[in-house]
This record gives sequence, C-alpha cells and structure tokens, in this order.
Amino acid sequence: MPHSSPNQLPLSSVLADIAAHSEDEISIADLTQMFGGRAIGALLFVFGLICTLPLPPGATTIFGLPLLLLAPQLVIGASAPWLPKGVKTRTISAAGLARTLPRVISTLRKIEAISRPRLVFLFNPIGERVIGLLCTLLAIVLILPIPLGNVLPALAVTVLSFSLIQRDGLIALAGYATAITSASVLALAAHIIVIMFQRALMMLSPA
Repeated sequence: MPHSSPNQLPLSSVLADIAAHSEDEISIADLTQMFGGRAIGALLFVFGLICTLPLPPGATTIFGLPLLLLAPQLVIGASAPWLPKGVKTRTISAAGLARTLPRVISTLRKIEAISRPRLVFLFNPIGERVIGLLCTLLAIVLILPIPLGNVLPALAVTVLSFSLIQRDGLIALAGYATAITSASVLALAAHIIVIMFQRALMMLSPA
C-alpha cells in the first residue's frame, strides 16, 4: 500500500511521527524534510508553539530567530524554506518534543476534524504576504527580552501558521484577533512602564 506524503498527511500525523523520533535529538533540517512542501508554515507552527512554553530567560530569543528567518519568506512568496546551514544543523531535544507534542496533537486532531478550507481569499498571494509580515513583526517581539511578553505573540504565530496549513479562514481570523490582543497588551504594558518611570523620576527630582 503506498505511503501518504507529508503534504497529504494532517499536521497532527506528521507531529506524531516527530514525537516518535527514535534519536535523542532532531535537527531543523530533518523537521523541514518531514514537513515536505508545507515546511514554511509547519516550521512557523513548531517554533511558535515552542515559544508559548514556559522557557528560561533568553530562550525565546533563540527559538524566535528561526521565526524571524522564515516569516519574511512568506512576504516574498517563497514556496520552500531557506535557512542558513548553522540553523539547519541545530537540533531540538526529541525527548522534550515527545513530552509536549502528545497534548498538542490531541487538540490539533479535534480542530482538524472540523476544519476545512473556507474564506480562502485570506490565503491569496496578498493574504499570505500579510500573514508573513505580521508573523515577522511578532517574531521581532519574541526575540526581545520582554518578561512574560512571549506567550500571546507566539500564540498568534502558531494560530496564523496553522491557518496557512489548513487554508481555514476562520482560524486565520482567530490568529489576527490574537495578534491584535497581543499588540494591545504590549502597548498597555509599555504605557504603564512609562508612567511608572516618569513618576519615579518625579519622586527622585528635587522639589
């Protein structure tokens, strides 16, 4: 019986294969090959997902870098990802993925069961470039050392990239809503920090 190609398998099935990886580490190049022709969207999904996790300080800068390399490729209309050799040979702990992915796969399968191509005009060449530009801006936020500032931007990248894979406009709209929420929260946090800084300066200034 012929095997399905990565392009035909649901993303959850490809992730299940990754979770069952027998080696201790899996390289970015291996992930790219396993995802096949939809590698840009799938890699954005994986790195966005990793950045939503409670990571040690500075980790989102490391995992956000591939996002910053991949997202602009959507803007220029690339069909396959380009990554420098130093990034492609970088590895991720397969054991860590095996612990995290099963919970994600369970949720993905439920969404995939009801997801279908709709509002597909959101994925025309202009629509894909808009998603790529937005993911680029979110990736810039992710590589900045903002305490607790990674979850919403990373979630927005994850949802938008999943919508690309599914060609599901409702999921894309959810991703846009998450991105807007992320921007609002960050803007509010920045505003509060500026006010606190100004008040601190006033308190320290001589009368």
